[in-house]
Amino acid sequence: MLLNKSCSLFSSPFPSVFQRENASFSVPLKNKNVLISGVTITRCLGKASGFVGVVWASKEDNHRPISNVLFDPFEEVKKELLLVPSVPQDSLSRHRYTDRCEAAINDQINVEYNVSYVYHAMYAYFDRDNVALKGIAKLFKDSSVEERQHAEIFMDYQNKRGGKVALESMLMPMSEYDHPEKGDALYAMELALSLEKLNNEKLLNFHKMANDINDVHLADFIETEFLTEQVDSIRKLSEYVAQLRRVGKGQGVWHFDLMLNNQLVGA
Repeated sequence: MLLNKSCSLFSSPFPSVFQRENASFSVPLKNKNVLISGVTITRCLGKASGFVGVVWASKEDNHRPISNVLFDPFEEVKKELLLVPSVPQDSLSRHRYTDRCEAAINDQINVEYNVSYVYHAMYAYFDRDNVALKGIAKLFKDSSVEERQHAEIFMDYQNKRGGKVALESMLMPMSEYDHPEKGDALYAMELALSLEKLNNEKLLNFHKMANDINDVHLADFIETEFLTEQVDSIRKLSEYVAQLRRVGKGQGVWHFDLMLNNQLVGA
């Protein structure tokens, strides 16, 4: 508590003589003694065993050097002040974020967009009137939206860490997915499974790179947002591939698509 030209008055019924001096003394406060040192006090000398006095803060004592300080923020922040960019084009929030991480984030953004583009092409194929597998079409449409959302999550993270998003051109995906031996449904589902495994491999390499350069926040971000979900996607598509291999082409695919559509609409 800073007392500057203010006082705390302890009353006494006894007449007394006041004496002004520098001292350290203990003040009772809610059954506790608070030690006040290095202040100028006026104390009373009287018949009572206690004393009465007015406590004054001394301006001179406010500027005494403090010893045994573990953290001096105004001293330690000087080196950080030197790192604050003055160029308007530079990010102010960037801190311990390397160019390598920034480039890897941009690479993953473009991976997610490319996978989304392929899934969108698959959706368009299975939604044709002469293919009419609505369940599989919905699966790939939802997957396309999900991958695009992943790209946007990476973009938000890039901006949060002070990087710059750099989008690249995408290759045109296939428009036909019919296969003479496997049929279109099984072929497209195996392709989707391969894409998810490839994406998972890229995320694992990305996570390893973040650990190697000791970017703890980036490593945690990849783990929390993507790795578990990626494993779940691989498992789900693996089951679809196994089921399509079992039912074969033709009517079995129609039953699979009906089951899948009911499952996705009810989810």
